[in-house]
Amino acid sequence: MPPDAAPEPETAELAREERASGWRTIRRVAPYLWPADAPWVRHRVTLSLVLLLVAKLIAVGTPLLYKAAVDTLGGEVPDLALGAIGLTVAYGMARLMTVGFQQLRDGIFARVGQRALRALALETFSHIHHLSMRYHITRRTGGLSRIIERGVKGVDFLLRFMLFSVGPLVLELLLIAGVLFFLFDVWYLVVVAVTIGLYVWFTFKVTEWRVKLRREMNDQDTDANQKAIDSLLNFETVKYFGAETREARRYDRAMQGYEAAAVKTATSLAFLNFGQSVLITAGLVGVMVMAAVGVQRGALTVGDFVMVNAYMIQITMPLNFLGTVYREIRQSLVDMGQMFDLLGQPAEVTDKPGARAIQVSGGVVELKDIRFGYDAERPILKGVSLKVGAGENVALVGPSGSGKSTIGRLLFRFYDVTGGALTIDGQDVRDVTQDSLHHAIGVVPQDTVLFNDTIRYNIAYGRDGATDDEIIAAARSAQIHDFISQLPEGYDTMVGERGLKLSGGEKQRVGIARTLLKNPPILLLDEATSALDTETEAEIQSALRVAAEGRTVITIAHRLSTIADADRIVVLQDGEVIESGTHDVLLARQGRYAQLWQRQQADEEEAA
Repeated sequence: MPPDAAPEPETAELAREERASGWRTIRRVAPYLWPADAPWVRHRVTLSLVLLLVAKLIAVGTPLLYKAAVDTLGGEVPDLALGAIGLTVAYGMARLMTVGFQQLRDGIFARVGQRALRALALETFSHIHHLSMRYHITRRTGGLSRIIERGVKGVDFLLRFMLFSVGPLVLELLLIAGVLFFLFDVWYLVVVAVTIGLYVWFTFKVTEWRVKLRREMNDQDTDANQKAIDSLLNFETVKYFGAETREARRYDRAMQGYEAAAVKTATSLAFLNFGQSVLITAGLVGVMVMAAVGVQRGALTVGDFVMVNAYMIQITMPLNFLGTVYREIRQSLVDMGQMFDLLGQPAEVTDKPGARAIQVSGGVVELKDIRFGYDAERPILKGVSLKVGAGENVALVGPSGSGKSTIGRLLFRFYDVTGGALTIDGQDVRDVTQDSLHHAIGVVPQDTVLFNDTIRYNIAYGRDGATDDEIIAAARSAQIHDFISQLPEGYDTMVGERGLKLSGGEKQRVGIARTLLKNPPILLLDEATSALDTETEAEIQSALRVAAEGRTVITIAHRLSTIADADRIVVLQDGEVIESGTHDVLLARQGRYAQLWQRQQADEEEAA
């Protein structure tokens, strides 16, 4: 597709959306240049602009010194007070001052850009943590981190562009145009203006075309990379089926698409560079010919000829980067647009205006005709009513999909109920602050995930500012202190990515210690031992009994033997409560719980 071809409707619509997103991004970033609450930023921006203006004025005046030196050496003007050598030194100093003021400007502005970068990164990071569970279970962590990384990097570039690229370029061109107009005549200005106009038009047109080609090449590269990683991750499967050649063909087909797109991209770059050179050279030659004719007629000096050449080169230097800068600007706007889209994601669960901190006196948890579904068409809980008394240990059991874990998520307010109410000591969880609610509930999940840090850090995560004595006390209660003490580095032992250097039981005990350190009045055990072997499970159960003392406990269980001593067992099926009572009462009733118990006992006997 040639650069001047009419865009397809879908492409035109995409371009309009990108432009709208670009302007939105610029409007979001612009306030960081002039914040009302940070006078020092405004001072630095003002000083940067002053230095920019001084640098441009010196840059425009520099060729005049060059002209004077040439004319002096050529004897076309009387020897000036500075002399040819002095003018040459002044010319060099002017060039040095131009660079010096530009670098000083960049140094002064650096804090402005870095402040904006840090503020936006923090805002995005904090916003992501406030997004709902529904968003986080559908997102890709790698893609999310790349959006933040690219968006944040684009902030500093875009701020510099807004302040130091377009405006200064226009200012410099206007100053040079004024010099050409007043020292020569209007036709020099016409040739320069036409050259710049054609150059900008050509650069933007071809760059827009190249952006589409680049996007296609990136898509092909992503596809090929995805196929390669997928094949390598499934190395054993490839070997089992002797599919090495088949995988190589599949990968080569993907690389063939990338090759074709890359060739188009490289060819289009060559076309852009050559076209730019043609336009710049034509304008340069045109102006130089006019100056040469003026010198031959005696209307101009050799110094004038040299000065015109210097001004044309001064014009072409920023113009040569125009295509690159424009492409980078486009990419920065896209990257930052994705980040601002992320910031625009609404938090599904929010605090009500004026919400108060929850006050937990006994820890009575009550579900009143709870109704909820992750999708409107697929209800999970269909009118569940349940009351857990202060200090009571209640277990929720039932087949997969019955709604056990969903109740835990609603209690922690990862989601809001669509019907009914969930209260703690009579306070609806929707009426209190999320922070206070989260502090009141401790959770020990099925698979405790640890930070890639020390055991000390992971236990201390339960309460900010905890002392070493408190950390050790929590570890003792979780029955893991002796194990930690035997490690060469003790509590300073690194646990690895997601805690993979520890066994499943060790991770669970660290998780229990973390929760004990938090010291919440309500404890939620979400299938905390279902993934462990029988011996480890017995050890963890002992630690959990210590953790449950004096607390309201809700246990979500898969393995029924772990909750036989619960004060009450509630059986769920298809989102409804079908049975409730103690272990012995439910067995005697010979209902659904008894069936589940007998089936698990039979499975355990077969496994033995």
